[in-house]
Formats: sequence, C-alpha cells, structure tokens
Amino acid sequence: MIRGFFTTLKSLFTKPVTIQYPEVKRPVRERYRGRHELKRYDNGLEKCIGCALCAAACPADAIFVEAAANTDEQRYSPGERYASTYEINMLRCIFCGYCEDACPTEAIVLEKDYELSYADRKSAIFTKEMLIVLVPPGGKPRPQKTEPGKFTRSIPEMKNPTD
Repeated sequence: MIRGFFTTLKSLFTKPVTIQYPEVKRPVRERYRGRHELKRYDNGLEKCIGCALCAAACPADAIFVEAAANTDEQRYSPGERYASTYEINMLRCIFCGYCEDACPTEAIVLEKDYELSYADRKSAIFTKEMLIVLVPPGGKPRPQKTEPGKFTRSIPEMKNPTD
C-alpha cells in the first residue's frame, strides 16, 4: 500500500504528456496523410485531366470523377479533358494514399490538415470547389481562353530512366 502511495506522489511532480488541443496544435509527421487537395500549375490551370485513375485506385470507392472536353474558348487543364465533376466522400475515405499514387499529373495530394469534422453527411462530400487550391500569384483564373494551335503544355519533361 505504501508503494502505491509513493507512485502516486511521484507522478504529482512530473510534467503531463497531454496537450490542450484547440489552443496547442501538435505538429504532424512528415508522411502523414490528411485532407485532399487538387493542385494547379503556376499559370493557374488545373493539374487534374479527368482521367479517373484515382477513382479506379480507391479501394473504398470514395472518389467520383466526371470528365469533359477542353475547348480553346474554355480551357481548364493542359490536356484534352478536365474534371468537370470531382467529389470525394470523406466518410468513405480511408486515407490510404492510393489516389495520390495513381495520379499521372500529381493533381491530388493528401496534405497535412487533420481537422475534419462534419455536422451531417452532405457536408462530408467534398466537391471540386472545396478541394482545389487557389490560383497562384501570377496565374490566371480558369477557364482560360487560348488561341487555336497556340497552347503549349506547362508540364515538366520526364527524364528517361536509362540515361
């Protein structure tokens, strides 16, 4: 019994390991996978080309992508298509990162934001407008108008692995 009291007295003078969450936010680890973001190129165009490989790779079937064709009057992405509808059901998402790995243009990225709460089921479905990042400084808002035959892709060249 005396040993139990000694243990209790000893713990009274040690620093607690808990943090006061809303006031103090704990830094996340480097490989943490949090809230999804749809990225843009520096010129303001969306990286997502509507290929739906992320939806195919998702084991929880949480991603829905619907593609539409780009035109010279309305260009959303550098490719022939863009994602006209992009939705992620965050209640189904297991944050595995397969969507990020499957994306050929690195458009979908799981960032570090972990404060995800929902009042109802409808607010847990993240639309394209909720996921896409703001236009970077110096970029043009979408859709952009381009002259026929004058559009050049701003995607970096891939290196040949045999070089």
